[in-house]
Amino acid sequence: MTNRITESSSNYNDIDKMSTIDLITNINNEDKTVAEAIKNILPEIESFIDGCYSRMKNGGRLFYIGAGTSGRLGIVDASECPPTFGVDHGVVVGLMAGGDSAMRNAVEFAEDDTEQGWKDLQQHNISNNDTVIGIAASGTTPYVIGALITANENGILTGSITCNPGNPIADIAQFEMTTVVGPEFVTGSTRMKSGTAQKLILNMISTSLMIKLGHVKGNRMVDMQLSNDKLVDRGTKMILDTLDISYNEAKNLLLKYGSVRKAIDGHDVSK
Repeated sequence: MTNRITESSSNYNDIDKMSTIDLITNINNEDKTVAEAIKNILPEIESFIDGCYSRMKNGGRLFYIGAGTSGRLGIVDASECPPTFGVDHGVVVGLMAGGDSAMRNAVEFAEDDTEQGWKDLQQHNISNNDTVIGIAASGTTPYVIGALITANENGILTGSITCNPGNPIADIAQFEMTTVVGPEFVTGSTRMKSGTAQKLILNMISTSLMIKLGHVKGNRMVDMQLSNDKLVDRGTKMILDTLDISYNEAKNLLLKYGSVRKAIDGHDVSK
């Protein structure tokens, strides 16, 4: 039986009678504990990243799969990889119970289907060179459990991001990442500390993988997409800092080559 700390009673009573400052102070105090909880499982996160990287450097993809808040967090992280790191949209993929429409509106009982998760992965022609992370605060979501079991059977690398010790999803995944953040401020509201923990771990995973795959140079996002004026300005400043040229020269290079990396390489070649 899973020890569902995520569902245990809040450490705070009568929160409906608290003042605004007491509410946000107590929420902030709880949030401070999340990073320390993650610190306890850094070796597990490291092991997963290294295992995933060994596949992604050979063309493998990373899939996030979850339901509710967990699924949405995976989709958000996946959707940010192409503009930030210049990778194709199919390199990191977020899937959630109920499909894309569930991003905005809950789809009743979608997470209770043990077969749909694998069906959703098959829509992307998943192979044994790919990696799947099951995301679920409780660690008991049937949609995720079914997907991970079948992924294992098909030789796919699997990981889990959960918040309850000894949960089924963590037991199924080859790489367990369980961060125990304790009871939520509002009892059972895992969109709070649990969701924050999941988001921070996803940040670590995707950012580390993209750096290891070569999409960051020094500390700069040299492959980011130039999708708005702010990013064109950011890219221009990266180039002028690197090449010690004027702003206008840097911007012209960026617009000519289409990325910070290509602009710097093109300038070096032309010298």
